[in-house]
Formats: sequence, C-alpha cells, structure tokens
Amino acid sequence: MKSVQDALYNWLTIKVVVDARPDDTAANETLKHFDEILISEFHVNQIDITKDDEMYNLSYVQNGERKKARFPRELIEIMLNQINKEPEKYVNYP
Repeated sequence: MKSVQDALYNWLTIKVVVDARPDDTAANETLKHFDEILISEFHVNQIDITKDDEMYNLSYVQNGERKKARFPRELIEIMLNQINKEPEKYVNYP
C-alpha cells in the first residue's frame, strides 16, 4: 500500500462486506490482511466508523494522533452491491 488513505479505503470496503456477510471466509481473511497492513505499515488502530446518507466517516489513531478520513458510500459499498447483485458468483468456500 502506498498510503494510509489507500489502506483505509481497502479495509473499509471489505469491512462492509464482512459486516453484511459474517460467515464469508474469504472476506474475513481479507479483512484480517488489511488489519495487519494498517497496524504494521501505518501504525493505525482504534478505528471508529460512522456513516450518513453520503459518506463513511472514519476516526482513527495513527502514531498516537487522532485523525479522520471520509469516503463516499457509493465507492465503499460497490463490492457489497456487486455481491448482492450476483450472489451465485460469490459462493462462500469455508
């Protein structure tokens, strides 16, 4: 990952999928991977998520400093929307 912004974007996109599909093995493994990247490469923890009609708002701690990021819901939810649109393509393999 080149930036904390990229890592947060990828993490949030898969987090939304995991929240909707908690038994999805691949999504859970991918979320764990991005958790590790955020912690080891960017020293990010304590991520809090809120959302409104248009945006996901993140508050997180990086190197002891509280920071914020925002992402459009349309971009973050695109993967989940695709899965919901064509669930037969996203079968869970435990």
